[in-house]
Parts: sequence; C-alpha cells; structure tokens
Amino acid sequence: MATQIVIPNVGESVTSGIISTWTVEDGAYVERDETVLELETDKVTMEVPAPASGIVKHGASEGDEVDVGATVGEIDESAEKPAGGGDGDATPEPEASAPAPKAEATPAPAPAAASAPAPAAAVATAPAAPASNSEAKATPLARKLADDQGVDLKQISGTGAAGRIREQDVLAWIQTHQNGAAGATAAPASAGVVREAKQERMSPMRQAIASRLVEAQQTAAMLTTFNEVDMGAVMDLRKQHKEKFGEKHGVNLGFMSFFVKATTQALQKFPLINAYITQGDNGKPAIEHHNYNDVAIAVSGPKGLVVPVLRNAEQMTFAEIEKNIKDMALRARDGKITLEEMQGGTFTITNGGIFGSLMSTPILNPPQSAILGMHGIKKRAIEYPAGSGQIALRPMMYLAVSYDHRIVDGAEAVQFLVSIKDAIEDPARLMLDL
Repeated sequence: MATQIVIPNVGESVTSGIISTWTVEDGAYVERDETVLELETDKVTMEVPAPASGIVKHGASEGDEVDVGATVGEIDESAEKPAGGGDGDATPEPEASAPAPKAEATPAPAPAAASAPAPAAAVATAPAAPASNSEAKATPLARKLADDQGVDLKQISGTGAAGRIREQDVLAWIQTHQNGAAGATAAPASAGVVREAKQERMSPMRQAIASRLVEAQQTAAMLTTFNEVDMGAVMDLRKQHKEKFGEKHGVNLGFMSFFVKATTQALQKFPLINAYITQGDNGKPAIEHHNYNDVAIAVSGPKGLVVPVLRNAEQMTFAEIEKNIKDMALRARDGKITLEEMQGGTFTITNGGIFGSLMSTPILNPPQSAILGMHGIKKRAIEYPAGSGQIALRPMMYLAVSYDHRIVDGAEAVQFLVSIKDAIEDPARLMLDL
C-alpha cells in the first residue's frame, strides 16, 4: 500500500511553492511525521511531514515548482523497517566500507601495487572524506557523494534552503575543481586563481520582498525624517537592572523593548501614522484607522528579513516584548515563522545597527504608512547637558522615520520622531505614560 505525499495548504494567498530540499533520500525508510521535504514559498519555508511510515519514493526533484495539493511522492507502507532502525541512509556506512577488508585479504597483488603508479594516482584523487562533512549543512545525497569523492563540504557554497548544500552543488564543484584540473588550459595553474560565475534561482521569498519594496516606492509618496537620540539614560537603566530583570523574567533586557514602548506611546499621540490607505466600499481611497498597535519587528533569517508582528504591543510589558522578540528571532533563524505571524502589522521597526549601519533610509512595508529605522550607537561630542555650553562624549544613535506623505504630513512625522526621542532620553516617560 502506497500513501501519497501531498503539498499541504499553507494559506489562502499561497498557491504554489518550490521544493528546496528533500530531507530524506529516495528509497530510504522514514517514520510517520518525520520531515521528508522543505517547501519554500513567497511567504515562509515550511517542513512537510511524512503521512505514514515506509520507504520514500520521490515524484519531484529539488528546485521544482509545485502547486498546493500536488502529489510529489509516495511512501510504500508495505516495506519493512530496515534492521538497525534505518536512519535515512539508503546505503549504510558498513556496507560501503565492506570491500576494503576484501582487498586486503588478497596478498598477491601487493607487489604489483607498489610498482604500478595508476592505482596510487586513483587513491590520491579520492581521499578519505574530512570528518567535518558530518557537521556540514547538506542533504543526505550531497553528503554521501562528498564522502565517496573525498570532497570537503566546507569548500562548497550551498544553493538549497538556508544555504543547504545539495547534490548538484557537489557535482558542480567536482566538475570545476577535480575533473577540470586534469585538462584545464583556459587558466594556467600558475595563476593560482579560479574565476567562477554562477547563477542561482531567486527564492520565492526574495522575489516577494523585491516586489513589495518596488511597490512601496512606486505607489507611496515616501519621505524620511531623521533625528538623533542620546542613549545614555537607557543604557544606565539597563545596566542597573538587567541582572535582576533576567533572573525574574528569564530573558535579557534589550534596547528593542524601550523602542517598542516609546513607539506605541507615540502612535497613540499621532494615530494617522498607525493608519493606512485602503480602498473604500465605494471603490475610492479611504483611510483605515486602528485602535491597536500591531508592531512588526524586522528579523534577519537565513533567506533575508522577515517581519513577524507583535499583536497589541501597546498592552505588553517590557518582559513580554523581550520574550516575544527572542522567540521570533529564534524561529526566524530556523525558518519556523508562520504566514499568519507576518500579516496585519500597522507599523514596522527595523534595526540596521546590529549589522553596523550608522544611518539609512528604511523603505515602507505596504500598506503601512510609516517605518522606524534604528542604527548603531556611537560616541559623539555634543552639548551636554543641553544649554550648558559644555561638550561631552555621549552614546548617540541616529533615528529615521520613513512615511507616506499621502496620509502623514511632515510636521506630524517630525513630532512623532521627537516623541520617541524624548521617551528614550527620559525613560521615566515610558513608565509614567507621559
């Protein structure tokens, strides 16, 4: 009896995806609910579990685009589980190495091997696989091929999901670096440099990000206003309480929670920044207002930035904000963010400072009307305290708010950013809701 492997329904707006990786080899035994493949869509990357236990038969290849509901393989339930449990390898290691003792058991050819250069050369071109291959992020087929050919997977850049090395990547590397080495005439060995140019498929998520960014620039009247904020007060408060905060709540006290609280307070003062333009019942443009703050936090994942949403952020405590951000960051790293978690934000915060950015112009996340950009903290000489005529080195951060001028006026955007600046420079405002 065979059970079909079917692409599940991910969400209403997702109709297809790309098989980025088969995590189980063709012909290998799999347990029910074990992940058999990774499906990459324009929104999320999801794992597809095995619907039954048995032998897997691939019906589609890595890189194929498949529709929701399509059959991409099957599982033979009548097959017996291999002795020893079956770990997903179609050819277990002991069998692969079995011929070696057989060769050693024949003493006669030994003298001939010593005088014959050809076998020696064969051994040299296929050395034992590096031990590091077992730790590399690669598909089982890719790892087996690398082991058979003595290829160090650390030398190969993967084109699969999250940089996973696929069988095609190993074959391409062998073609370039091993097979091509014998008769290469285009580039002399003395050059010491191998020039390469390759194309890789743009992932559905990357395509979606590109499309939305272009849409934002083509449809919105986007402007950016800048300011700078003295981070000294927040840094002192954080230093004073972070140890006790961590002990009580089980999470570190970061800067992002301060900015989320400051942002939600500012959004309540300037509600148009929390609204966006939509189509009204009469088919004409309308403004959709929100009495809640669903703040999207840009989080870096293996395939790029994703923007999961903190629902009702205005009601969250510092600890709740930090816990949610930590959870989102971990799941973004593992590709576990769901489609629902990235929909419906009313405002976005992005922090380029963690990558070393000093200043940038963030692009709107449609249909939202504004986005806050945080940047790196650098000590700069400023007048401190204000109005004293004294100069001091202070930890400063540039802030940027990009906004849709169709709905938000410049004065409102400037005041919104100043409100955030004032709250960060005097954190008591956050505690007292001032």
